[in-house]
Amino acid sequence: MSTILLVILILIVIGALPSWPHSRNWGYGPSGVTGLIVVILIVLLLTGRI
Repeated sequence: MSTILLVILILIVIGALPSWPHSRNWGYGPSGVTGLIVVILIVLLLTGRI
């Protein structure tokens, strides 16, 4: 389970990088969502739910 979450998190981080021309106008949206997912995962790990 944790391996799958790690792979998904890595894909989200790569997708949030503004390296493509069409994604440069998106602003902080993708990185903000990625940060929120990371915080949720950390809280779940600390509480022992994962």
